[in-house]
Amino acid sequence: MDKIKVMIIDEQAMFRTGVRQALSQQSDLEVLECDPAQNALELIEANLPDVVLLGSDLTSLSGIDLSRKIAQYYPNTKVIVLSPDPNDEELFEVIKTAAAGCLSKRATGDELANTIRRAHGGEYPINESLMTRPKVAKQVLNQFRGLAKTMEGVAAPLTKRETQILTYVAEGNSNKEIARILTISEQTIKNHVSAILRKLNANDRAHAVALALRSGWISPEVKPRRALEDFGEI
Repeated sequence: MDKIKVMIIDEQAMFRTGVRQALSQQSDLEVLECDPAQNALELIEANLPDVVLLGSDLTSLSGIDLSRKIAQYYPNTKVIVLSPDPNDEELFEVIKTAAAGCLSKRATGDELANTIRRAHGGEYPINESLMTRPKVAKQVLNQFRGLAKTMEGVAAPLTKRETQILTYVAEGNSNKEIARILTISEQTIKNHVSAILRKLNANDRAHAVALALRSGWISPEVKPRRALEDFGEI
């Protein structure tokens, strides 16, 4: 079984090391560290973690802002925000970023591992906090009333790597061929393609190419090697 790839982003090196050690006993987790002084988004794109553990108290770029950017550019990566003391106001802001969870930095290794597994499985443990935080629940209700209607048709922008991969897709390359061209794994290509389809709200690869051409995200000079209708793989 593939391990869940987890990336820790926090300015405190000792905290990152402590979290990594706490999770090291979990055989289903692979843990990476990231100093936010580096370009966190570039490291996320290079490693495509399944789950990011994100410190909320970053100074270079606030954890809330970074969480929002991760959700926008890497929708397949789940975010769990770790806060020294998450109050109602911070919890509400975290919920607005679409993070899957928000835990205290004092959480145990088992609590953290369980939340990681649930987030990776598509759950949003953060929603449970609304049961015990009525003030936050009311804010969420007011903020998101009618949000689904206002978000219809909105597409998130593609990263440079995703644009590059979609261009290769438009040229008729398979995931395996693109992986060979870019010298990265085929699974990484599949992850990127899944993110592209989700961002563009596309039904399949052909639909994604058509939307990208129409929007000018890839060049109309691309010459497909075979008909778009043949693009059956995900």
